[in-house]
Amino acid sequence: MNKRILLADDDPDVVEVVSMLLEDEGYEIITAKDGGEALEKIEAESPDLVILDLLMPRVDGFAVINTLHEPRFERWAGTPLIVLTSVREEVSRRRYELETGKQMDYAAYLEKPADPDELLETVASFF
Repeated sequence: MNKRILLADDDPDVVEVVSMLLEDEGYEIITAKDGGEALEKIEAESPDLVILDLLMPRVDGFAVINTLHEPRFERWAGTPLIVLTSVREEVSRRRYELETGKQMDYAAYLEKPADPDELLETVASFF
């Protein structure tokens, strides 16, 4: 059975390129255009891994990370989360910590534009 990856990003070009790259490696891709849709798809689809942009409309990736710590998402606590965003890692961490008072929790952090080989290696390291 193929590993299922949720890709949450509002940029259709990123979704297209990353989806094609991962599908070529045999992964099944589920997409979401914003954080609200990502949370819905996590509950409905139970992906094996999540790739999340931080800057999205409606519900951003910061809110998704925070929401994933709520009891109703406890079932997915072990699901690896890769942040794929244009925001520098130290800036993201600082913003999250200031807004929530918690440390930002993720398995890997890649800045856009991510090297395709690095992305594939990072994803593969969780399977």
